[in-house]
Amino acid sequence: MKQSQVKESSTAELQEELGKSRKEYSELKMAHTMSPLENPLQLRKVRRSIARIATELTKRELNG
Repeated sequence: MKQSQVKESSTAELQEELGKSRKEYSELKMAHTMSPLENPLQLRKVRRSIARIATELTKRELNG
């Protein structure tokens, strides 16, 4: 998810997307452990997406 998409999404949508992304990341890590992924940069992309979403949720929580 891009930062602009994250800012436009509602809190409920972000929490749902965070859950999906974390599940996807764990599945990718498991698959990469078994046999190398065709594109290992997918891991980085998903991990950064998780960080963006978590950061925005924290920011919203602190601001009210």
